[in-house]
Amino acid sequence: MSAIDRAELIRALPYARRYARALTGTQAQGDAVVADALRHVVTEAFPEGVTARAILYGAIGDAVRAADAAPQPDSAGMSLVQRMLLLLTALEEQPLTAAAAACRIHPAEAEHELRIARGGLLTGITARVLIIEDEPIIALDIQELVERCGHSVVGIAATEAEAVAIARAERPGLVLADINLGAGGDGASAVARILRDLTAPVIFVTAYPERLLTGEAVEPAFIITKPFDPTTLAVATYQAVTRGVRPV
Repeated sequence: MSAIDRAELIRALPYARRYARALTGTQAQGDAVVADALRHVVTEAFPEGVTARAILYGAIGDAVRAADAAPQPDSAGMSLVQRMLLLLTALEEQPLTAAAAACRIHPAEAEHELRIARGGLLTGITARVLIIEDEPIIALDIQELVERCGHSVVGIAATEAEAVAIARAERPGLVLADINLGAGGDGASAVARILRDLTAPVIFVTAYPERLLTGEAVEPAFIITKPFDPTTLAVATYQAVTRGVRPV
């Protein structure tokens, strides 16, 4: 047993923030959960060979469960453990054994729950999606993936100006945005302008997620890394649309 390495812990923080934000649905809630998890892990000893990321993922799950002693399924009927497994294996690219350990369950149970969760991604809970992407082929690929998840695409914007105009006209329920739009502007700036008069979840797509996960400014709750697997996009869109919301 040994104390967690502080340098490794700092390197793991961006990934912990991404996971916690996606799990809770907001930057504020996610970062608060990470702060609570950190208070516990810095004072504990852990078995040799366990990574800081794995330790933090487990502590985040513990913190979320501690905040709600009897977590209920979300509005689509998916349990907290099922959402955790989806995010850990798809968004965080953790092997099943590591995801099971973070969820405090046996790998066989994790495999069963993950199979159910993947089958529940197509739930009939859909959104009207705006795609902000300046590469036409990538934009069409994303459109196909989004529509395969059951959502409808209200527009594809290649520039910041186009994105704002489409958002104002169509009022999408979900925005999926690249960060770098080349000569067409900045995806983050486009989203900031859109959110001035529209309330909708946003999924950022970037090759450098750690740049958006510092915890030092207003940052996105949902981030996926380029290149991404179709399952990752399916999980991110599901979580963004439901955001773990319980049925009323």
